[in-house]
Amino acid sequence: MNHNLTRRIYSDQEIEKVESQLLLLGDEVKYDAITYMNIRILTSILVFILSLSTIQMGYLFAPLITILYYYLFGYMTLVRPRKIRTQKLDREALHFFEILTLTLESGRNLESALEMTVFNVDSEISREFKKTLFEIKFGKSLMEALEDMKKRIPSETINNIILNITQTSVFGNSIIDTMYNQIDFLRDKQILAIKGEMAKIPNKISIISVLFIVPLILLLILGPFIINLLV
Repeated sequence: MNHNLTRRIYSDQEIEKVESQLLLLGDEVKYDAITYMNIRILTSILVFILSLSTIQMGYLFAPLITILYYYLFGYMTLVRPRKIRTQKLDREALHFFEILTLTLESGRNLESALEMTVFNVDSEISREFKKTLFEIKFGKSLMEALEDMKKRIPSETINNIILNITQTSVFGNSIIDTMYNQIDFLRDKQILAIKGEMAKIPNKISIISVLFIVPLILLLILGPFIINLLV
């Protein structure tokens, strides 16, 4: 299926939406929106044909299975990877911005501090800032490059930090004070996330107990009676 046919099936708005979603997945995505949509259409048609030909009453179930597959395909290839990448970026954010703040305290400007930080930090968020610096070298202003970076970042937390950095630069406020406020926010968020995970532990233990420990105890208690009955 060629790109022109896909553009007849989908509107430009739908294609732009998929392009923006793919952009949030990072460098691992090696195909464009048109290719992605072609794959989704072709595999959905294949699922429909297989369901129609292999399932009894396929004419009834094939459309339902195809629709389910279509949305599951979108979830597994767009939504879930985006959530995983968001979590990864959020985990890396505190360390990256702590290093950036320390570099700013040495007297460097923001662009120079970013260059020093990305040179010393190897992470997903660092690679995104490397792209931003690369765009600056090819003519974009720092503010323009940071705004474009926000389109590649699925994390609202990091995008809010970038927004605060740009606003601080525009209005001439203290970038170091802004960064310390953002670092405190990131620390508080991580602590809340850890507390949330700890709060889930009793429920997980309860589920494990119900599924494994309780049946084992019942087997130990009732085992002798069952053996006597069998004998």
